[in-house]
Amino acid sequence: MPPRRRPLRAVSLPAAALALAVLASCNSKDGGSGLTTVTASPVGVWSGTDSVSGLGVTALINLAGQATFIRSDGVQFVGVVQVSSDTLAATVDGYTDFSSTFSDGSDFGIGTLNGTVTTANTLTATLSFTTDGGSAVTGSWSLSFMPQSNDPSATLSVSGNYTDNVTGTVLSINNDGVMTSQNANNGCVLNGSIATADSAHDLYEVAYSYGNCTGTYAVLNGVQFTGLATLNPTSPAQLTVAVAGASSTAKYGTVTTYHGS
Repeated sequence: MPPRRRPLRAVSLPAAALALAVLASCNSKDGGSGLTTVTASPVGVWSGTDSVSGLGVTALINLAGQATFIRSDGVQFVGVVQVSSDTLAATVDGYTDFSSTFSDGSDFGIGTLNGTVTTANTLTATLSFTTDGGSAVTGSWSLSFMPQSNDPSATLSVSGNYTDNVTGTVLSINNDGVMTSQNANNGCVLNGSIATADSAHDLYEVAYSYGNCTGTYAVLNGVQFTGLATLNPTSPAQLTVAVAGASSTAKYGTVTTYHGS
């Protein structure tokens, strides 16, 4: 269920406290006018279409406002969402899915999102983005709240074996959220963890690193990746993991879809 709203007394909130109130979806009184402003919650799994590119877009936004917007071509836009009333805004970093690139050959860029959100209903956003190669990328997203958003989350719920749809690599997650895998094609060994800070929503925080990668993938050795995941329980279960990381010389993003066994 969406976070429970509770009224606040009419006080003047500093910026930091206001940001927390925004992300917690609280109600607030407006000065002495008697009007109540309801701040919408962006928390959940959202899905829809980008009318500019025609690509599908899936958004994962957790209780802290951490967000990733994933296009169906593997590009992800990552940032912290802030909401005031129903107005949404974020500064985002954009990553192509390793080792693909944008049309100009770059694989990273920065931009902004601006839009509106209605709690557990709809989210719209306009993307203004520029790649490191200087190319402008725009987007116009219309997303709907996905019912799986309100599925409870726990490391026990996500534990099991999952197979990468593309490479066939098996990702194992134990009951404590420890993640391990080894890719037979490039030697990459994954070690990390998956956890949740909000058991009321189907959203997880992921952290891992790679070792033993060879060939093109050797640049990923030692890179610390962090991001978000969600588990669609439809049989077979589908685990979507979107992460980003950086070495001393480059930035990387990966989006992986796994199917449960």
